[in-house]
Amino acid sequence: MKKFYLLFVMLFGFITALQAQRPYRVGTTTANFLEIGYGSAGVAMGDAQVSMVHDITGIYWNPAGMAFMKQNEARFMYQPWIAGINTSFAAAGVVLPGIGTLAAGLVSINYGDMAVTSLDAQEGTGELFQAGEYAFSLSFARLITNWFAFGASAKYISSSIWHMTASALAVDLGVIVNTDFFSPTGDRKDGLRIGMSISNYGTRMKYDGLDLVHPIDPLPDEHGNYADVPGQYRMNEWELPLIFRIGLAQKIVKLDQHQVTLEVDALHPNNNAESVNAGLEYAFTLPSTGSFFLRGGYKALWLPDSQYGLTLGLGFEKYLMQNVTIRMDYAYRSMPTFGNIHSYSLGFTF
Repeated sequence: MKKFYLLFVMLFGFITALQAQRPYRVGTTTANFLEIGYGSAGVAMGDAQVSMVHDITGIYWNPAGMAFMKQNEARFMYQPWIAGINTSFAAAGVVLPGIGTLAAGLVSINYGDMAVTSLDAQEGTGELFQAGEYAFSLSFARLITNWFAFGASAKYISSSIWHMTASALAVDLGVIVNTDFFSPTGDRKDGLRIGMSISNYGTRMKYDGLDLVHPIDPLPDEHGNYADVPGQYRMNEWELPLIFRIGLAQKIVKLDQHQVTLEVDALHPNNNAESVNAGLEYAFTLPSTGSFFLRGGYKALWLPDSQYGLTLGLGFEKYLMQNVTIRMDYAYRSMPTFGNIHSYSLGFTF
């Protein structure tokens, strides 16, 4: 009981240290689709995953988590977003014994068809344009010891709006440490787990393309000069949404078939105030059959003017023949202003 009381005190101090922060630099970054959260299990836990992630979704949450993969894995996620926007995530990883885990992942967002408008045709000119963004990642993770993991990702980020494009390069870095603190079994793998990651540390993005080219008249009050000199708007460069995450995960119940895990993450972004994500997962396992998961959480606690709220979800992992498993996860995300968001994931290990 004293150990759990000490854990509560640590978490309380971990959280309250952030409450006095106020938001600044809001709306000053680009490619903000990288902040949404990908992986239905993590979404259902309020995006609290930086410490307990141990599968291919670590390519988004914390690349160090992929070092704990035992088998090759592929995962696909579809997440309809607000205002008819669609987001998706796909990743695959290969475990190389004695070397580590190599993985590749793709996050994409499609904004759909939008009407072209002008001052003269504010209801639309009859033309349509599209916008979309994606981030392609290559990752490597390795267990340095059986209790310390390191991971890194290199990513290419691209954004397009009609005839304009922008791109950037970035890296993600992460570590996870398994400790024997508060372990109900005395084993490190069941003790307090500490994770840290830095996401989207990279170059700036600057849009360029045909839509920025417009003819100009250098001397509009004079006749006989060149009236249509090619001109182009010069765009500013924008930073990526840099996010520093640190989290604590603890198995508060550990029995043969039942397990309850609590995680609390603190986030420090470069475009908003600090906030906290918290999540809880219950796992029920039947040997040689599979596992069932129930999850809940809350995203962006104590963030001023937050548009996020309660998250819920469930999952099922079925063991098949020849060490193959299939896994399905569902997550519900409450966004009071914009409506409710649902995400669906399908994964395989082999």
